[in-house]
Amino acid sequence: MSTEYHPQRLQLDCNTEIDRICERMRYIVREQLRRKGVIIAMSGGVDSSVCAALAVRAFGGTHMLGLLLPEHESAATSAQLGQVVAEQLGIGFLTEHIGPALDAAGCYRHRDDAIRRVFPDYTPEWKLKIVIAGGAMAGMTFFKLVVQPPGGELREARLPAKEYLQIVAATNYKQRFRKAIEYFHADRLHYAVIGTPNRLEYDQGFFVKGGDGLADLKPIAHLYKTQVYQLARALGLPDAVCNARPTTDTYSLSQGQDEFYFGLPYEKMDVALWCHNHGRPAAELAAAIGVSESAATRVYADIESKRRATAYLHTPPVLIDAVTELKNFQRSAS
Repeated sequence: MSTEYHPQRLQLDCNTEIDRICERMRYIVREQLRRKGVIIAMSGGVDSSVCAALAVRAFGGTHMLGLLLPEHESAATSAQLGQVVAEQLGIGFLTEHIGPALDAAGCYRHRDDAIRRVFPDYTPEWKLKIVIAGGAMAGMTFFKLVVQPPGGELREARLPAKEYLQIVAATNYKQRFRKAIEYFHADRLHYAVIGTPNRLEYDQGFFVKGGDGLADLKPIAHLYKTQVYQLARALGLPDAVCNARPTTDTYSLSQGQDEFYFGLPYEKMDVALWCHNHGRPAAELAAAIGVSESAATRVYADIESKRRATAYLHTPPVLIDAVTELKNFQRSAS
């Protein structure tokens, strides 16, 4: 069978895939993890919404709990849409605002200290985001800080490594605090925690270790983002979910995932990752996404670079000596 790329390669038999995932979810939660139900944080995005809808199919709404976990800089529409999805699916949900906890931990303060080393006149009233510059097809990647004073124009500057790392480390508090709340509710209810990365995010390391990367099961990590949108429509999720562009919802300025991390829209990244995974030549990828062959070659190199750079995120704790007595009780650490 030929593995040449064409758009049908990413088309799913949605009903079959939904049934397969739900069957696996029931087995994993009940037999492997021996938990009574599932917890899911619902951002209003397509990934968490699809995972929630799959969980309802697998367990019923009475054996799961949705969590809406906004903070000071979350888009107002995120929690609103998360609630709309929860109500449509018949899921019980709780809203816990994590802004005060982040404030107390120094999330915003540590981030703002780093920003002021780049923009000395910055104040907390300004909006901000980090964007990727150059990108996969340019052959060189670096990050820029974009800020906007109240009522003013956007300003940007290249981020030095020290400031970039401090800003990212500070904002990673957001994902880690959310996960701590998820596991509190999972422990009290004897539930398992669902992680919501799609294949692009899981493969390319677009998650926080100990944060959104932490979960007991990840139902859609094998699916390309295009396929997640297909399931969203098949599951009857609201149009606002099915038609929304992916965002990070991490910074106060609106930010797409492509401008922060991937460098390409998800539709093209899906094709690039599929072609790379199936050993297709750069010329074939170039034709499929409408770029030069040299640019396609750089996209492949960027995929490999991100895999190397983020391999650490996938690793379980490393032991000095193996504790072999536990081997038969441990599931795969993938």
